[in-house]
Amino acid sequence: MDPQVYPRMAANEDAHWWFVARRRILTDVIAQRVAPAKGCRILEAGCGTGGNLAMLRAFGDLSAFELDDGARRLATEKSGVEVRDGRLPDRIPFDSESFDLVATLDVLEHVDDDVGSLAALGEMLRRGGRVLLTVPAYSFLWSRHDDLHHHRRRYNRRRLVEVIRAAGLEPVYVSYFNTLLFPLVAGVRLLGRLRGGGGNDDALPSASLNRLLASVFGFERHVVPRQTLPFGVSLLAIAGRA
Repeated sequence: MDPQVYPRMAANEDAHWWFVARRRILTDVIAQRVAPAKGCRILEAGCGTGGNLAMLRAFGDLSAFELDDGARRLATEKSGVEVRDGRLPDRIPFDSESFDLVATLDVLEHVDDDVGSLAALGEMLRRGGRVLLTVPAYSFLWSRHDDLHHHRRRYNRRRLVEVIRAAGLEPVYVSYFNTLLFPLVAGVRLLGRLRGGGGNDDALPSASLNRLLASVFGFERHVVPRQTLPFGVSLLAIAGRA
């Protein structure tokens, strides 16, 4: 990512509506769709500045790795988890077949080899384990945000399923999410592109707007764990070994 993104992410991810609502949704998806057993081992691959670590640690014994030195340091300081130095697909600092749940949340879009990276994460799974992943959706939503975050691609459902299967995994559940705000996000991004730029949509809005957006997006926690959504700003998938 652009060097300026990590400090802003660390400052905002505890309060920004997108991070807050996504954690609420993922918490319910893990509880209802994955249902990890007590004492299970969990790995977050590419944990960034650590915004998801507390959420994941509530479900089991947590490990994590991150490539960027500054982000890794921030994540360790924030969470108390010893975040190791690692990289996808070829430098994962843990033994294979060690984890019941591997989470890689908005990571695959950053790597050159998404199939190889997902295959490498699949090798980390114990028997019956699951990979939980999220990625940004739809190429037509490409914006300055994607440039700043050094995204290589955005996905649609068909392409994500192809990547999962090419990695030797089988999709258990695949759904779009951030659906309720899709018209707003799409309108803002397309308008920004027409104007030749656009702002940073990870900037923290006013307190009242932030609460409203978190409430609208967060409402999807009541839907996403139970049924798939036909479109959205992001995609979520659960996969296991084929």
